Amino acid sequence: MTPYLQVLWRFARPHTVYGTSASLLGLYLLAGFVAAEPTALLTVLPQLGVAWVACLAANVYIVGLNQLTDIEIDRINKPYLPLAAGSLSWRQGVGIVAVCGVASILLALTGIPYLLLTVLLSNGIGTAYSLPPLRLKRFPLAASACIYCVRGLIVNLGLYSHFQQLMQGEVELSAPIVFLTGFMSIFGLVIALFKDIPDMEGDRRFAIATFSLRFGQERISKFCIGILAACYLAFIALGSYFLLMGQGAWMLLGHGLGLGILVGYGVRLDLGCRDAIVAYYQLIWKLFYLEYLLYPWAFFPFS
Repeated sequence: MTPYLQVLWRFARPHTVYGTSASLLGLYLLAGFVAAEPTALLTVLPQLGVAWVACLAANVYIVGLNQLTDIEIDRINKPYLPLAAGSLSWRQGVGIVAVCGVASILLALTGIPYLLLTVLLSNGIGTAYSLPPLRLKRFPLAASACIYCVRGLIVNLGLYSHFQQLMQGEVELSAPIVFLTGFMSIFGLVIALFKDIPDMEGDRRFAIATFSLRFGQERISKFCIGILAACYLAFIALGSYFLLMGQGAWMLLGHGLGLGILVGYGVRLDLGCRDAIVAYYQLIWKLFYLEYLLYPWAFFPFS
């Protein structure tokens, strides 16, 4: 990878790119396994590619816009980011964000309304999160609600409806997508809260109110681990129920493993070490990816 491509990759925030890709693939599989015959997955494979590129463009628009408005804060919290480090100019950043924002909408226009609605809502909330006069990231409850809504509600319900409409011509929000949306909404909330723990210095200096500053990093950390662990326990119970019906082994074993990783590393987390906090935050993202790759197989006809 050339140096310029490496800069662009860092600007795109890789962990969010992976998260968007995993959610799109997981919802595509779930829609095929639950809403139609699995063979229907092949018939809409080209539309998967279009939706993937549109959502990635929206992803870069949102994270890029946040970096454009947070350069001074990022010089303290994330000095390795391209704009903060000076490896990408502000003008170049504006160009990338503008192209990605327009491209995401144009690509979504080629699909059915659910994809367009997902992209428009995500871009709109991302804009309100970062840009004045709203700049919702200044307010802890509003900032958390933005990430909760996009990663939890909008992406899951919007993309699942998009793929389901393509595969069977109608949309029905069945129990599996309702369960998944509930779990990933909690994941979105945890990500929204935990991401502020290692960034308290810059947020404090620039008067960005966060729950970590208000309640302390230890309380927020324990809250995040606690509610996510409770969700894992609920899905382990759900997996046990499905196992009695001849399915659910993947759900039971996978969520047991996820719970063990979450708690095992959580009890050893050193909140006095910023690198340790960042590493645990990235671990939460890895569990986020895993959920989307694991969950659909619980409903595969031969799982």
